[in-house]
Amino acid sequence: MAGPRVVIIGAGVVGAALADELSARGWTEVTVVDQGPLPATGGSSSHAPGLVFQANPSKTMTELARYTVEKLCSLDVDGQPCFLQVGGLEVATTPERVTELHRRHGWLTAWGVDSRILTADECVEKHPLVNPDRVLAGLHIPTDGLAKAVLAVEAQIRRATERGVTFLARHEVLDILRTEGEVTGVRTDQGDLEAEIVVCCAGIWGPRIARMVGMNLPLTPLAHQLAWTGPVPALAGQTEEAVRPILRHQDADLYYRDRHDTLGIGYYGHRPMPISADEILSLDEADAMPSVLKFTEDDFADAWTETQSLLPATKDAKVEEGINGLFSFTTDGLPLLGESPDVKGFWVAEAVWVTHSAGVGRAVAEWLVDGHCSSFDLHECDVNRFEPHQLSPEYVLARDCQNFVEVYDILHPLQPSGDPRPIRTSPFHTRQQELGAVFLEANGWERPHWYESNAVLVEGRSIVTPNDWAARYWSPIVGAEAQVTRETVALYDMTALKRLEVSGRGAADFLERLCTGKVAKSVGSVTYTLLLDHDGGIRSDITVARLAPDVFQVGANGNLDLDWFTRHLPADGTVQVRDITPGTCCIGLWGPLARDVLQPLTDEDFSATGLKYFRAKRAHIGSVPVTAMRLSYVGELGWELYTTADLGQKLWDTLWRAAKPLGGIAAGRGAFNSLRLEKGYRSFGTDMTYEHDPYEAGVGFAVKADKEDFIGKAALERRKADVRRKLTCLTIDDPRAVVMGKEPVYDGERAVGYVTSAAFGHTIGKGIAYAWLPADLATPGTPLRIGYFDQLVEAVVAEEPLFDPAMSRLRG
Repeated sequence: MAGPRVVIIGAGVVGAALADELSARGWTEVTVVDQGPLPATGGSSSHAPGLVFQANPSKTMTELARYTVEKLCSLDVDGQPCFLQVGGLEVATTPERVTELHRRHGWLTAWGVDSRILTADECVEKHPLVNPDRVLAGLHIPTDGLAKAVLAVEAQIRRATERGVTFLARHEVLDILRTEGEVTGVRTDQGDLEAEIVVCCAGIWGPRIARMVGMNLPLTPLAHQLAWTGPVPALAGQTEEAVRPILRHQDADLYYRDRHDTLGIGYYGHRPMPISADEILSLDEADAMPSVLKFTEDDFADAWTETQSLLPATKDAKVEEGINGLFSFTTDGLPLLGESPDVKGFWVAEAVWVTHSAGVGRAVAEWLVDGHCSSFDLHECDVNRFEPHQLSPEYVLARDCQNFVEVYDILHPLQPSGDPRPIRTSPFHTRQQELGAVFLEANGWERPHWYESNAVLVEGRSIVTPNDWAARYWSPIVGAEAQVTRETVALYDMTALKRLEVSGRGAADFLERLCTGKVAKSVGSVTYTLLLDHDGGIRSDITVARLAPDVFQVGANGNLDLDWFTRHLPADGTVQVRDITPGTCCIGLWGPLARDVLQPLTDEDFSATGLKYFRAKRAHIGSVPVTAMRLSYVGELGWELYTTADLGQKLWDTLWRAAKPLGGIAAGRGAFNSLRLEKGYRSFGTDMTYEHDPYEAGVGFAVKADKEDFIGKAALERRKADVRRKLTCLTIDDPRAVVMGKEPVYDGERAVGYVTSAAFGHTIGKGIAYAWLPADLATPGTPLRIGYFDQLVEAVVAEEPLFDPAMSRLRG
């Protein structure tokens, strides 16, 4: 037997996959427990319809699905296949959905999955039951299909068992045993099981299990309707279970699958039906299985009417059976993976549907065995990504239900979230409302994207109006605010960016160990640096300001940075890390007249030599004490000015009164994004993630190779010699061809990469798109094309930065 003692709670598609993947990597001292019988345990896996569609705006989710398809295609149980690769077909019955299918085709192409847009006639050829009078177009994915979930569980149980894994059916988990913040085992109704690692794969019961260690999972079980017709005469004589593609009619929140001469019909168009994990019936109490609730016919009425219209052959059949089956939903529609922040050794792999199950099994197995996941970028799936308010019961229920309602909706990348709003507002919120701010939300923060008070600035300016899709949640005011920032000065609300304080006598050594750059420099220094994982991948890019010998302020990207710091704290108590974001605020004062605004308000020297680029100091701006940092993410002269939340409005008013006579404005995130792309500044989570290293991402300058050591250094040295892809700047001459991100990039007819961030550069007069490309195509002047819906947009690789390459404006 090898590896630590592991107990996996839940033997559904995720638990079985994890046991299989762990044992394949040599960890065989693994026990899997489930309250139900094997292999049909009574959870979501046991009733799942099995449709696997790989199209997803998330590259990670598509890759998890692709691995699931590949693995399940290789499995069988006594000759019975675990996957029926009949393909997938999404049909459009409205012009808006046709456009959306082109966008989805772009995602699949960008992520390397073969697909094709079909005409209406071709859709009928693929699925002859479809009404040709209803369908306008379709998206066909040949590798999609039907996962036989219970068979997949059985196949993976058999493989893991052969390697020594133990599976225990009908064992109810009563508690998680732990000592001094570490798990030691699992208590069941049939005895205790020792463990150094416990992984919760309990699905809809996940919140209940996690609560045993004080962990709050933002997961809600919701009922989803699945009905089966009786025999459909048009399918009479079909001996194979499935011969037609799985079918999605997303305009009506419907999907369909074959089952011999009958059809399965899934429906998301009904009212949300949430249930608490504590309310789910036990195995003995449930009529069929705990995850199956009584079918509510009234909720299905519209679905059946629409089905008979789209598939006229069903008029000769009846709905003979149905269930309201429970599935897991989360606040952002993504899985919950990773280790508890408070109890060492307690892991979760939750909110995972059959579609992504085998991929998640592999990802978590790699994470456990190797200490990091090498096959998938998991930053958007990490269970520790949430801010505290995102774990509140009210928030979780509202957003989980919203995600159920929107599961098949056409969603714009900037589409505002629903209730509850507002949640987090900066101290400047009242002043921003007075200026007509148009707010969008991010991590709970209300962030101005532009100000209607600046509408007068548009007149007389050449502001390009983008195409219809890019023009949603946009205004020409965005362009005016960007141009005025470069002409005079603007106030930007930067409060939403996470701020951490690292302090204590061990703080400098602690940060040196985690950061690629040298941060233990003189008091007042500010360093742009990276956090790497042990494989050399970028975990985050941060700024570190040394404000006192033992006090550092870190400009971070989110809660995962706080989690990373916390996990690496020394045990001797010499370092403390705390999130200071809620009690502080920040204004970015940027533009060529920024010094003219600031200097008269203070006795401190803010000249080019008085506070040099990437330096910080304490000062008073009027009556407000601030920490001023000489840096700018829009590429202009200026400072980030931090103060406490109680003094925020006073700081805004003081700066506003001084800026207004000089033509100063307040500017929003729309202008900010345009300006930062002109300057070539990367955004973690969008332009670069865990799967990329600094040299690929163009931030190798933040790595000080002569440092004695830092996390990821050894791996990075190996990766440096083999850079095969690069984050590359493209420009687009067509002023209306503004792309949005996640589009495929073509070299001739060959898809070679994908767009990360994009915007129109309002002061350079070109569209900008950053994209991941093969290194041999990242040469300035290389012509390429970007797939944007059903168009191909001409683009060219450009030298970066596009604006002020000499850095004269920043350093002036």
